[in-house]
Amino acid sequence: MWLINAEITGTEGLKNIRINAGKIKEVSSNMPDDIQPGTTVLDCNNAIVFPGLINSHDHLDFNCFPPMANRLYQNYRQWGRDIHLQNKKMINEVLQIPKSLRIQWGLYKNLLNGITTVVNHGEKLKIYNPLIMVLQDNISLHSLQFEKYWKLKLNDPRKSRQTYVIHAGEGIDGICHKEISTLLKWNFFKKSLFTVHGVAMDERQAKKVEAIIWCPASNYFLFNKTADIKKLKSKTTILFGTDSTLTASPNIWQHLRKARETARMSEMELLETVTKNPAKMWSQNSGTIQVNRDADIVVARKKDPNIIEAFFSINPEDILLVVSKGKVRLFDEEITEQLFLKQRIPPHYFKIKLANHSKYVYGDMLSLVKLINKYYPPFSPSFQNNQREAAY
Repeated sequence: MWLINAEITGTEGLKNIRINAGKIKEVSSNMPDDIQPGTTVLDCNNAIVFPGLINSHDHLDFNCFPPMANRLYQNYRQWGRDIHLQNKKMINEVLQIPKSLRIQWGLYKNLLNGITTVVNHGEKLKIYNPLIMVLQDNISLHSLQFEKYWKLKLNDPRKSRQTYVIHAGEGIDGICHKEISTLLKWNFFKKSLFTVHGVAMDERQAKKVEAIIWCPASNYFLFNKTADIKKLKSKTTILFGTDSTLTASPNIWQHLRKARETARMSEMELLETVTKNPAKMWSQNSGTIQVNRDADIVVARKKDPNIIEAFFSINPEDILLVVSKGKVRLFDEEITEQLFLKQRIPPHYFKIKLANHSKYVYGDMLSLVKLINKYYPPFSPSFQNNQREAAY
């Protein structure tokens, strides 16, 4: 496959990208003159091209939930207690959906956003034929309050080389700030710590963690406050996460725009929290469009002459193509002829509608939604603006 006339975020001039055997084989400013007959060639004129996004924090099996919050909270424990009292009936109804179906929808939520790698937090899930790359080989601890025997697990000498991922500083009170200090104090063997949220984290604490996974949409929804990334970013690496739909919109582009509005990072710094930074920290051969990198690539409509403005204006309906490890996982109807050279669309792609744009996705997503509705009829996936943003 060739992507020609590609305007890549973070680079100058148009490029031509050759993909073969799941890898990026060539990135050139010169138009190829040796394209073999029958090769797929996609003209990316009036589009932008960027690496497949890396979502560093999600709970894949929790994305069938509607947003749940009855007020603003001081910390995650208050929130957890409150929803299990006030929203118990709804929680139990959603949990009637078989976990395998909830996981599959979590994967589609990410794919439709142009995410090609997602880090699942929680118990290791059984995932068959994943649509995108799912990372869950790290040591996942929930939090100091909700993880039994966390001190023993953190200091297990048999797991010295693995990364530990834990919710920490998820709240705005002194208790959450103290929890971070307690976590750091008990990290006897200086394990590699990736902390999620860090709303209550200070600069001194940030120096002692390998990365902070920033989830601003979730933070504003629960606490009306997020981490002071402007100060923390000089002390550690910042990654970006969506969290599940329990506390945030399914649309990562809404999250990125909200993060941009906070002005706590430059636009390029923010872009790197979903590309270069997580690729490096999670040891992935992706995150940039370079020769010999995995072919995780997204093409989207260019809705603004400025490429940065165009990037931050994207919504799922604007995505034209998602390639994961060289495999086409999603494409817009308008590029069908270019992709398949007027041949019949392969049977494993199924047509869906996103905001009046027709897409083809790998696998029968519509049948999945119908199955979910049998267990929980109110489930109705939407990536449009919704009440969750009103909490900001």
